[in-house]
Amino acid sequence: MRELSAEARLHLYARSLRRTGANLHLVAFYSAFAVIAAIVFGTLSVRPF
Repeated sequence: MRELSAEARLHLYARSLRRTGANLHLVAFYSAFAVIAAIVFGTLSVRPF
């Protein structure tokens, strides 16, 4: 019974790591999008001529 509990804990740990990795990718994607948008809107507001 104790081995099953350890296996269940390992499974839950692996699932949480997978979820954390997915969340990290999502944050990186939206951060990159925000940086690109900031650069585009920042260059549109500057008048070079």
